[in-house]
Amino acid sequence: MPKKILITGASSGIGRALAYELAGRGYALALTARRMETLEEIQKDIQDRHPEVAVVTHPLDVTAYESVPGVIAACAENLGGLDILFANAGISRGEKVGQGRFDKARLTIETNLLGAMAAIDAAMAHFLEQGHGHVVGVASFTAFRGMPRMASYCASKAGLAIYLESLRAEVLRKDIHVTVLYPGYIDTPLNSMLKSRPFVISAEKGAALIAGMIERRVKRSTVPVWPWCLLGRLLKWLPTSVIAKF
Repeated sequence: MPKKILITGASSGIGRALAYELAGRGYALALTARRMETLEEIQKDIQDRHPEVAVVTHPLDVTAYESVPGVIAACAENLGGLDILFANAGISRGEKVGQGRFDKARLTIETNLLGAMAAIDAAMAHFLEQGHGHVVGVASFTAFRGMPRMASYCASKAGLAIYLESLRAEVLRKDIHVTVLYPGYIDTPLNSMLKSRPFVISAEKGAALIAGMIERRVKRSTVPVWPWCLLGRLLKWLPTSVIAKF
């Protein structure tokens, strides 16, 4: 029986690459994003490559919080169940504090943190009812230390990481697993405009690493593990004068 996974933010970046990676591993897929036309193109391409794989698509804006439970429920019904939620939908606006761009900061928090929480909450209701499940949340190495010109993004990812750690404690004695991922630079539209992306890896390589972590049900990990496991710890101890130069 193939595992059934729902991916938010599946129209590009990590979400899209993971959909192709998991299709190759035989997973049944529920793909959600705001861009339905793109999702349908991905669905057709995956099913052309892997005719045996079930792929369903649903439009979803995670900031339309009231609609999220219905979409999660529809995906579970269409797939005949749901085993894993990959909470991935996210944005980055790169705004400075105090520069009249609070609207961008608010949208970042609403999407990356509140939107992820809405999806996780809805999936958890399904997992608790069926007695098993796996929540995988995409944080970031920026959750380890606040960076200049991306305060709201760092805050959103740190908040999501703590939310997921709290969830793990809630379901400790249940057959529900929680994974927190802290990707380094993975080549996606989210960071392609940056001048410097140290240790960047392709979205395909990142997806393969993430798929392995999902299958092993790791509790938390940087992606890739090396060198970000070390760099993540180092970031916490660097002087602010050094961080300010990033």
